[in-house]
Amino acid sequence: MKKMHVVYLGFILAIIAFIQSCKHEFPAANPPQNGGENPPIISTGCSADTAYFQQQVLPIFVSNCSSAGCHDAASHQEGIVLTNYNSIMNTGKIVPGQPARSKSWVKISESNSNDRMPPPPYNPLSQQQKDIIYKWIMQGAQNNACQELQCDSVNVTYSTTIKNLLANKCIGCHNNYNASGGYDLSQYSGVKARVDDGRLWGSVNFLTGFSSMPKNGQKLSDCELNQLHKWISNGAPNN
Repeated sequence: MKKMHVVYLGFILAIIAFIQSCKHEFPAANPPQNGGENPPIISTGCSADTAYFQQQVLPIFVSNCSSAGCHDAASHQEGIVLTNYNSIMNTGKIVPGQPARSKSWVKISESNSNDRMPPPPYNPLSQQQKDIIYKWIMQGAQNNACQELQCDSVNVTYSTTIKNLLANKCIGCHNNYNASGGYDLSQYSGVKARVDDGRLWGSVNFLTGFSSMPKNGQKLSDCELNQLHKWISNGAPNN
């Protein structure tokens, strides 16, 4: 009888060990080497089921959070810098797979306007932007990117293409509360004015004599530039 108890106990311990081994834990998200920032993990093709840090998440942080006086490298309010992958992960306290334990997500998703980021009078992130960041954290908060294989530069409209592009890359710095350079791109009229004077196209193409945009130095993708060029060539309609 005693031998049976020992065998049974051994069986139970083996089951517990097996269950423990099956627990899923996210690995360290692209840990930097030698104090630098590792290059992003690049996928061939972009999946709608994946949130990509370089194309989607970083532009949201840079445009809405790392302007002068907030969380850029010079201002670093509360010691938080949100200008690149390492700084977002470290000072933004991102915990891969756990949005509720990620300080930046908690502040972004806060419903109380006195505690949320960006703070009033700046507009909160849109639901779409929040969804992207939430998905990215849930998927492991990787420093990932994708290579676009297809680009729809035919069905380009202001409401479905250009407005969304500007919201993710530009409006955080160029809105009615924070019109950096005197430019408000949150409304069609402001966008059209910058199209007509050539500043929008000059800036996003990093042309000589223009202030390069976005300020993080990451130029718009070829697809985005093609879409913008198509829309401008058609007269930049409010469609």
